[in-house]
Amino acid sequence: MDISQSPDEIALRGYVLSNIERTLKSPNRMMKHPFIDPGSVYEGNLWDWDSFWASYALLNLATEQGQGSARRERFCNHIRGNVLNFLDYQLSDGYLPIMIQEKDYPEPYLNRKHREGAVLNMHKPFLCQQICLVSEADDGYGWIEGQWKAIESYFACYDRLYLNANTGLYVWADDVMIGNDNDPAIFGRPRFSTAGLFLNGFMVEELRAAAGIATKIGNPKSAAQLTERAASLTRSLQNECWDPRDGFFYSADIDVRTRPYDWFHVGLGVFWKSLPIKVRSWPGFLPLLTGVATREQAARLAAHADDTATFLAPWGIMSLARDEKMFNLDASLNPSNWLGAVWIVASYVVFRGLLNYGFTDQARGICDATLRLLGNDLARTGTLHEYYNPFTGQPIMNPGFLNWNMLAINMADEMRGKPPMRPWGGLS
Repeated sequence: MDISQSPDEIALRGYVLSNIERTLKSPNRMMKHPFIDPGSVYEGNLWDWDSFWASYALLNLATEQGQGSARRERFCNHIRGNVLNFLDYQLSDGYLPIMIQEKDYPEPYLNRKHREGAVLNMHKPFLCQQICLVSEADDGYGWIEGQWKAIESYFACYDRLYLNANTGLYVWADDVMIGNDNDPAIFGRPRFSTAGLFLNGFMVEELRAAAGIATKIGNPKSAAQLTERAASLTRSLQNECWDPRDGFFYSADIDVRTRPYDWFHVGLGVFWKSLPIKVRSWPGFLPLLTGVATREQAARLAAHADDTATFLAPWGIMSLARDEKMFNLDASLNPSNWLGAVWIVASYVVFRGLLNYGFTDQARGICDATLRLLGNDLARTGTLHEYYNPFTGQPIMNPGFLNWNMLAINMADEMRGKPPMRPWGGLS
């Protein structure tokens, strides 16, 4: 036993290692390949970004308790299965569903709606990130080389349906299954009006990951093009989403244009490309994770993450700043409630971003709070939950949720100097 491990961490590691098997699912009538589900009410479901973070956490645990290559290979089989299951349902125009569940047999719900002509959101930008994650951990990229055309088609669909050419940012089609479900910058707003920080922040890393895949399979031309696309999106994030007055990155309203009426509005028209949607939520810290933030911007963001009047809670990072009028901690499913509750994935994003830029003491505080939070939950209830009250540490709903709660162990390991499972943002 590592003597530097706290009792909370020891309990959490034991619980996770004892429950890993229930997240590893066998093929079923909807999925030909093994996969990873989040547990709890999501039993048997395969989700895009949820499966990425579960994979990220599981690979960190692959050699725990001397298990070595056998456990790692089992994890990798399921992670590759996540990707291949999604690719099995790619439509001819490149569209990929966000989730697959057995009850939708014989076709994912979103695929069926897409075939009917509805343009809804598609697979969030974690396909290539998950490919890189497992390929770097296992036997390389040979298993995915034959799917390069499918990957190109996936990006082509994103560009055709969701890219706003005026700003260079990607927009949500609607507010359904956007990850942080009821983010006020998107939830309840008109279709195709919001370039979300979540979508664009992670898309930068998705384009970088695709460039890495292209390099590994011997396609340098595509690698160069994807690298430039990631750089271009970074510039758009800086131009449209950074607010120097507030020192924060915001989602952007792209539905701005001159609307003439008779002889009105024929003079100086709308020359700005977007308007910031000034709602401070956790995706505003994503530029710390991906290296998009400058050093000066990182210092401003770190100050927000250290502010108990906005984001910092005794039990981690609040998903919405507590002084926002929409702050709310009610239990809610469909949409899940991201209006201030502590979600471990949000705390990890901020934690890792702070470490990237050298804010080690702040990161340690988030790590310690997260371990206490989950340790207390295990002691009181014997299980983990999906999200938590930031002031009391009490679970809000969905017992049995595992998934990205396992990232608390990544935090502890990274505080001891273990590299993250992906080289986020390429920072030196």
